[in-house]
Amino acid sequence: MTQNTLKVDAFWDKDAEVWVATSEDIPGLVTEASTIQSLTEKLREMIPELLILNQIVPFDN
Repeated sequence: MTQNTLKVDAFWDKDAEVWVATSEDIPGLVTEASTIQSLTEKLREMIPELLILNQIVPFDN
C-alpha cells in the first residue's frame, strides 16, 4: 500500500473570524469553520471525497 503526503494549509482569518483551509494538492479544497475542531471535522469528510472525485485515489466499492 502506497501512502501519499498531502499538504493542507489552515489559517485564522481575523477579519471574518473563521479558520480557513485550502490545499494545492487537493483540487477544490476550500472550506472554513468557526473553530479548529469544526474545521478538522469538515476536512475529515471533504478530503476523501475530493480525492475520489479528482481521481487522485481510486473508489473502492
